[in-house]
Amino acid sequence: MSRVRLGMTLLLLGAVTACGAAGHSPGIDPDASAISASAATTAGPTSPTARSHTGGSAPTASADAPAPYILKAVWVSLPSGRSLQVYPTANGRSTQAPGAESEAWHEVLRLAPNAGTPGMRAQFECHWEFARIADPGKRSWNLEPWRPVVSAQQLYDARCNPGGPDV
Repeated sequence: MSRVRLGMTLLLLGAVTACGAAGHSPGIDPDASAISASAATTAGPTSPTARSHTGGSAPTASADAPAPYILKAVWVSLPSGRSLQVYPTANGRSTQAPGAESEAWHEVLRLAPNAGTPGMRAQFECHWEFARIADPGKRSWNLEPWRPVVSAQQLYDARCNPGGPDV
């Protein structure tokens, strides 16, 4: 781990307790609009539709845990704007497997194709690198397309939420 990354990790461990809202936003049932991946049509920022991996419960997590890493991704409308709530699997929360972050992002894009913007990817990377450590039980990682694209340092300083906190 590089010195910069280690320093950011320690900084965030002290400062980040939840990248975004703790748990889920009041008044929003993230499961209400979820549908299976086989039945889903293209979902985007204008429709509150989700896709999720099908199958039984998440596999037991380990350091080299295999995919899938993302259970589902749900578009919701919040007072602050559109938000993609990404729900990692147990393996997604714990894996240290090489290439796992990239594979997890590809899973997000399969579930929510309109999420493929630089700002959304950067927010996902921030959550992957730091929210998993700072708040491993956080129910979802909230990614917003309206947030500005900023440097990695600014993103970490903003606790993965550049442009203002989750509302």
